[in-house]
Amino acid sequence: MPSTRTFDSDKSKVLVFGAGNFGSCLADHLGDSSHTVYMWSRSENLVKEFNRSHRNPEALQDHEFAQSITAVGPEFPSSELIQDMDVLLFAIPTEGVRETLTALKSTLVEGDLPLLIFVNKGIEIKTRALTLEIIADTCGPEIAKVATFISGPSFAKEIVKRQPTSVSVVSLSPAHAEQASQLFHQPWFRCYTGDDPIGVELAGALKNVYAIAAGMAAGLGFENNTRAMLITRGLAEMTRIGTAYGASPLTFLTLAGVGDLFLTCSSSTSRNFTVGYRLGQGEELDYIIKTLGSVAEGVTTAKGLKAIVDELGVAAPIASGVYDVLYEGRAVAERANELLSLPPIRELDLSVEGGKPAKRLLAKLGLEA
Repeated sequence: MPSTRTFDSDKSKVLVFGAGNFGSCLADHLGDSSHTVYMWSRSENLVKEFNRSHRNPEALQDHEFAQSITAVGPEFPSSELIQDMDVLLFAIPTEGVRETLTALKSTLVEGDLPLLIFVNKGIEIKTRALTLEIIADTCGPEIAKVATFISGPSFAKEIVKRQPTSVSVVSLSPAHAEQASQLFHQPWFRCYTGDDPIGVELAGALKNVYAIAAGMAAGLGFENNTRAMLITRGLAEMTRIGTAYGASPLTFLTLAGVGDLFLTCSSSTSRNFTVGYRLGQGEELDYIIKTLGSVAEGVTTAKGLKAIVDELGVAAPIASGVYDVLYEGRAVAERANELLSLPPIRELDLSVEGGKPAKRLLAKLGLEA
């Protein structure tokens, strides 16, 4: 595996790609932990206002950010700045990762890499690729092998308040997962390492679809029993899909799995839950997206997930129901009634065969499943 440069995990230079809620809160967390942080945005107004007031006019507007953060942009960061960084943190929507890494590739030197950390959650619609595969396609398999992923139940507005939060930190390289863990770990932000980025990526993407389902149920007036049912059966679907894909079923019992699923499905402040709730209340999807004010990745993930489920041939009735409402024009109440009318089935039913997508991806990286 290519080596990454050594740096002081207590005092490093970090460039955050993305200045939305999550990119901003992680920049603040690191900036408040003695690191020097640069945060890139495409918005010229955001860059100017942030550097003037240390407030983000587009995200977490009520929070005053750490003085050690400097906003850069709207131009893409210079190669000189990138090469001076110890850590590159990607907090942009999955649909923008390929473009960003393509622009970045020429500045990466395999023998002297910064630590690459990805916190986006989603599946690329056109290719159905996870971020790990996008990294391999754009930067090469050797760089993908040392990429690190952070996921878990972590609302940005609570992180900036320093409320206790825990996340999963994973990589195919345990050493790099540990390095990222040391960078982020604080008493209020606990990190737990692992080595299944495929499972963590799937869990982080899929939970957004089930959060939309939970929101739909709330919008229809269903209460706690129904929400508990959806979270539990959503976890069963996620695990079934993940094991058929080739991930470890245990990954779905981690912070990145059931932890993130529970948070996203049980909070009315979740963007994906909000989309589902408003659909359940009878609003049109186009209007919801236009007025939401931020990205709800579950809407796009549902389309990529439908293709994956069809390829794997696994049963995912809740995810399929969400897809039908979002993209087939089905009414929420009608589709919910169809789901509730399904016959009883065995509660636990994991795939014992399959794993072809993960095997293909690992083969692309020169690894055996």
